[in-house]
Parts: sequence; C-alpha cells; structure tokens
Amino acid sequence: MTQPFTPPYPEPPRTRRGLVKRFFRGWHSWIHVLFEKSYTMKLGEIRMPGQTMYIANELPLVDQILRGGTAYPKHRELVRNLSPLIGNSVFSANGEDWESQRAMVNPAFAHTALNRSMPLMVAAADDLLARLDAADKGKPVDIDPMMTHVAADIIFRTLFSEPLDERRSNIIHTAFGRFQRLAHSASMLRLYGFPARWFEKRSLAPAKAIHEVFRPIVEARHEGFHQRGEAPHKDILQSLIEAKHPETGDPFTLQQVMDQVSTVFLAGHETSASTMTWALYMLAECAHIQNAARTEVQQLAGDAPLTAAMLKDMGAIRNIFRETLRLYPPVAFFPREVTCPMPMRDKSLEEGAMLVVAPWLTQRNKDNWACPHSFMPERFEDPANAEMVRQAWFPFGRGPRVCVGAGFAQQEVMTVIASVLRRYRLSVPDGFRPEPISRLTIRPRTGMKLMFDAVRL
Repeated sequence: MTQPFTPPYPEPPRTRRGLVKRFFRGWHSWIHVLFEKSYTMKLGEIRMPGQTMYIANELPLVDQILRGGTAYPKHRELVRNLSPLIGNSVFSANGEDWESQRAMVNPAFAHTALNRSMPLMVAAADDLLARLDAADKGKPVDIDPMMTHVAADIIFRTLFSEPLDERRSNIIHTAFGRFQRLAHSASMLRLYGFPARWFEKRSLAPAKAIHEVFRPIVEARHEGFHQRGEAPHKDILQSLIEAKHPETGDPFTLQQVMDQVSTVFLAGHETSASTMTWALYMLAECAHIQNAARTEVQQLAGDAPLTAAMLKDMGAIRNIFRETLRLYPPVAFFPREVTCPMPMRDKSLEEGAMLVVAPWLTQRNKDNWACPHSFMPERFEDPANAEMVRQAWFPFGRGPRVCVGAGFAQQEVMTVIASVLRRYRLSVPDGFRPEPISRLTIRPRTGMKLMFDAVRL
C-alpha cells in the first residue's frame, strides 16, 4: 500500500515560545508562529503588547462564531490591513453597512452562474495550456505566476467581459506579492505595539498598481452608463454600476464601484490561484493519484471541451480540490472582533480582543481528521468522515458571511486541473520542496517549480 504523502508545513515546536521568538518567526508568515498545541487546543490565548488574541479551535465554538454574523464582526486589524486594496467593500464592512452592500452586490453574482461562466473558464484554461506549450519544458516551470494569470484571467473575463493579457497579469502577480509582504509586516508591528506607518505607506504603491490595471475599464464604463446610458456588456461590472441602495435608491459612486471590483477581483483570483498551485504540486508528488485523476478526465471528457456536466461527474478531481483546501486553505485565519466582554469556555474575553477561527488549525486537527497533515483526497469519499466534512472543513467560511463564490471557485479550479492533467504529466524537480507562507493567503515562498511532460495516449 502506498504511504500517504505529507506535503510541507512548518514543523511546530512543542513548547510555547516567548514574544521575541514568535515575532521573528512570524515576520514572514502567520503559520510560523504556531506551536504544537495550537493544532489541538480548544480555545487558545496569546497576549501581545498591542493586542490580545483568542484562537477558537473547538468545533462548537467555530460554528458559533462563524454563524454569529454581526455578533462577531470582521476585526479592525483585518479591515485596516486590506483597506489600501479593497477600501470599504462587502468583504470588510460590518453591521448595517455590510447588509446594504451585500444586498446591492448580490445581483452581480448571478454572472458567476456555473453554466454561464463555464465557457469563460474553458477559454482561459486553453490559453494557459498555450502558455505551457510555449514554455521551455526542458527545465522546471514556475507555475505560481501562471496560476495567478489563469485565475485572474477567469475573473477578468467574468468581471469585465475581456481577457487578461500577460503584461497586466505580471503587474498583478508582482504587485500583490509585494503588497502581502508589506501589509503583513505592518500588521505584525501593530500587534506588537510598534509603529507601522513606514510599511503602511509603502503598501499603497503596489495596491495602486493593481488598481491601475482595471481602473480605466471601470471609469469608462461608469461614465458611459451614468452620462450616456451605455451598457455594452452584461457582466459583474455592469451589475455593480447599475446597483441601487435598498433604502435610498442611490447607486454606488465610482470609488465604491472600484472598492467592490477590487474585492471581487482579489477574492476571485488570489484564493483560486493558491489552490491551483498547491493542488498541482501535490499531484506532481503523488503519481498514483495523478494517474487516477487523469484516467477519470479521459474517460469522461476524452478530447472534447470540458462542460459543467462533465465536471459534476469528476469525483476524483473534486476530492483533490477539497483536500487541497483542507491542507492549504488560501485564507488560513478568520479574525473577528469581541464587541463586548463575554465568557467563552474558561476565559473572559475583553472588548476589542481578536477572536480568530483558523481553517489552517481546525482542518489539521488530529481530533478531527486521521493523518491530518497528509494528502489523502479519498478521505472525502469515506462515509466515516461525513460529519467532519460538515463541521471541520470550512475554507469558504460558514454562516451569513460564507463566500458566495465557492461554487465558482470549485468549477474553475477543477477546470484548470482537468485541463492540465489531460495534456501533461507532472513531476517535481530533484531536491525541490516548497515552503508555504501565510500572509493574506497561503502561497509558496519562492515559487512552485514543476516539470511538465506531454501525455502520450
């Protein structure tokens, strides 16, 4: 029997580290500050000079917090961290502001309907294959920027009804990597009570570089509609431009449209790019899983263009998607704010404290999953795991603030995985082992280099 593969993750020390050691280990990545007990504790407490943090890992607490809605708003640190990139949008807003924004943007997500978006995904996947075909496959290919490109291309087509070229994709990949580094450093300093203004100011430039990729499109379409009644496309952008406040009837301003577009674009490409990158890496490490998945794709699709109906029957590909999200949830931590003093388990939570639900921890807890750090997609077919799938798998969140793009993300990731496997056999270069780092999302620290060999039928 083949031993399950355990992909890389930071090996936690057994004992709690001091503040200084945690600071330096966490300077590059949140998951590097965790210790062994973090993966099994019920409700952890970390006191730092600038913030007290509680980490809820017990399943009933996780459910209580995620389903609590406005009782557990997004923490101000998260809002501040993302503000240069997404402003005040449906992701970062709280309370009545969030409720009205959600009502305004909900119609836009009709454009992510699976049958409507499938041709866009297939076209973007075909363009990815063309880029892979053109790459020098005699040496390792870094798929990290390639996955950013295809994921951003898919959401670009859905948002704006046009494809994303390589030049603008490279701008996004480079700028977002830089924004993550700077925003993470600023957040670390604030949590430890240090000034962070230098890093905050430096993060404005990469955020602006990302905005400038789509600002001309948004400005032209916003002006065209409000001044001349033009509506050239039926897409997410047009729905946001035409949206009206549920009570006042006011439309979004240009800046508000930019904030919502930035949120949809960030959530719609970065999380999917992370999932695709880690999925292809683990498949490259596990030839038997890769071969079985390829056989499934060939039997169900042959050489025909992929359809939503085909994907529905691809259980192996779906389980790879689910298991990748279990091991590498793109957003590893969901920070909420304690709005008033409250008891929780054996602790008294003070107002303003950070209350964290962590998919990274709960989904790797040995009390919830057997071999929790191993890549075993077949676990999602085991009836014995059905309850844990419902309770201890929540990469898209849960409750009223669950990610509305979960189905869209599943379909696009499955489309890309199936397309790549049908064309190429993947392997890992000798000596290569990626290091995951967790900032806003979980990405490989120095890229993801894989070997591609054409499949011969």
